[in-house]
Amino acid sequence: MDLFSNHNSQSDLKQDIPLVDGELALYPDLFSLSEANDYFKTLLDDTPWTQEEITMYGKTHNVPRLSAWYGDAEIPYTYSGITAYALPWTHSLQIIKNRIERVSHTKFNSVLVNLYRDGNDSVSWHADDELELGPQPEIASLSLGHARSFQLKHKTDKSQKHSLLLPHGSVLLMRGQTQKNWLHQIAKSRRPMGARINLTFRWVDAALAQRSAV
Repeated sequence: MDLFSNHNSQSDLKQDIPLVDGELALYPDLFSLSEANDYFKTLLDDTPWTQEEITMYGKTHNVPRLSAWYGDAEIPYTYSGITAYALPWTHSLQIIKNRIERVSHTKFNSVLVNLYRDGNDSVSWHADDELELGPQPEIASLSLGHARSFQLKHKTDKSQKHSLLLPHGSVLLMRGQTQKNWLHQIAKSRRPMGARINLTFRWVDAALAQRSAV
């Protein structure tokens, strides 16, 4: 039986998404249903999930999702006051990375893997604009599991907003000035929903990352 029945059965054609001051493209079906199902199960079962803590206004809270950071040797990643040190690439992650690199024509050296267990898990408004990601970060985001709404809003033009449903097996590419000019989030939802795994591949400047982690 298929784990997820809402998977798009169309070919893996690239869909360019109009975006003011940014570049956004969606491959709604880059991974077949059977591939997406297999990778979802493998990652869910084999990833050493961690629930990080974040301190805001003097109070410490659990981050509302589980995560793991993989990459080339000794690449740390610091975000929201959290520093994660890269785990070695697994065979599955290498295969996924190679597929995404072929279609995006971009090299990646790391990936942040997030598990949204249900609608209570989320990530708040942010941009992937850390210094070690460079002036124009290229982010490739693979979604596996329950389709969630990916929301974007322009940093200065409040009239510019977008919402995309990211299906099981889809890859969203964010490049150009997207991180400079836009924020994005996965909001909480009261609707019943299953687990979603998201993998955001990126290129991190190892030297800058090491300095940020000190």
